Amino acid sequence: MRFTVLLVAMLLSGADRLAAEEKVEARGITQAIKLEEVVYGHLTDLNGKFKLRATEVTFAPGAYLGAHHHVGPGIRYVLSGEVTLTEGGQATIYKAGDYFFESGNIVHTAQNKTKSPLVILFVEILPKDWDSPTVVAPKL
Repeated sequence: MRFTVLLVAMLLSGADRLAAEEKVEARGITQAIKLEEVVYGHLTDLNGKFKLRATEVTFAPGAYLGAHHHVGPGIRYVLSGEVTLTEGGQATIYKAGDYFFESGNIVHTAQNKTKSPLVILFVEILPKDWDSPTVVAPKL
């Protein structure tokens, strides 16, 4: 359990410095934060330092999110449509009902290559005071 806490802390360390980086290319994407809660519970090393954020992200037909990574790790659930996620030159398609995990530190792109809207629920671990989008441009 302590390893998990340390891993999360390492992933999120320095996250406040990421906000000033370049913008990520994005076309046809909207998002709505549905829930944010600061973490308190039995994992006392996390208490008051981190929060969980649930965000509903909609990709219009043909929408694209350029090369990026995320401030923190998270689970994604495809509510409707399908997303093409490209990481390390390999494309994977996730369809409605699929879950996938993003560690936050791996650069990838996301695209809706269909003629139907795509909706994904993002559930992420973030620093408690983070109030910006969680998509971050990779350092070149």
